[in-house]
Formats: sequence, C-alpha cells, structure tokens
Amino acid sequence: MTVDDAALFTGRLASGALASFEERRTAAGRKNALSIELNGERGSLAFDLERLNELSFHDHTEPAVTAGFRRILVTEPEHPYLEGWWPPGHALGYEHTFVHQARDLVHAIATGTEPQPSFADGLQVQRVLAAVEESAEKNAVYTPVLL
Repeated sequence: MTVDDAALFTGRLASGALASFEERRTAAGRKNALSIELNGERGSLAFDLERLNELSFHDHTEPAVTAGFRRILVTEPEHPYLEGWWPPGHALGYEHTFVHQARDLVHAIATGTEPQPSFADGLQVQRVLAAVEESAEKNAVYTPVLL
C-alpha cells in the first residue's frame, strides 16, 4: 500500500475560521461516507455521500424547543440539476454527479466563464495536501493558508 489509511489535520481558512479534516480509508460500518460538515455560530450543514439526495440543516437561531437538524431532499423542482433528471422525489445516483461536473464544465466553456471550482482551486488543494503530507513525514507543523 502506498496510501495512508487515515489522516487528520487542522487548518485556518483565509477568513480566520478554524477547519478540521479527517480522512479514513477504513472505518467500521462505513462504505463510502465522504461526509462534509460545516458548523458555525448560527447553524450547521452536513452532507454524506451515502445519503446522496439529502442535506442535513440546523438553524441555530431557532428556539431550543423546536431546534434540531432537518433533512432537506435535493430532488425538488427548485434544485438546479433536477430539470435534466427524473420527477421530484426520485433518487439521483453517484453516476449523475459526473454528468453534472461535465455539464458545468461545458457550460462554463460555452459561456466563457471560469469553471467552479477552477483549476487554480484544484492546484491550491493539492498544495495544501502536499503540505499536510510533508508535515506528517517530518513530524512538523506547517501553516499554509487554506481556501
């Protein structure tokens, strides 16, 4: 094996916000979670690839008695990609994410706009990952500014 089984690192975003990142190839009970959580003082968002058509949202400005995470289905007519797929409520699959990426890239080229995320964004991510790897190899602390 030439890949790490697990990695955990923290970073500071350009805005000053603190971020933590965890990667694990093997986690008991997980198949392909690829989850993302964003937590702030006014709320939280959570996404898990194993639940591809759902987004969990918490509005921390609500009264405690009614506050909690709610499930948002992304297969409603207002979703930006649904127009090209099935009727509302029908699940979109993993393979559709690649169709969406290709659509966005072709659309950006056709309109003369920069794709999002951009190739420069991808390069910055690779620089951060290289710094994390170097830090682990040297058991040192690096402070690259993240995206």
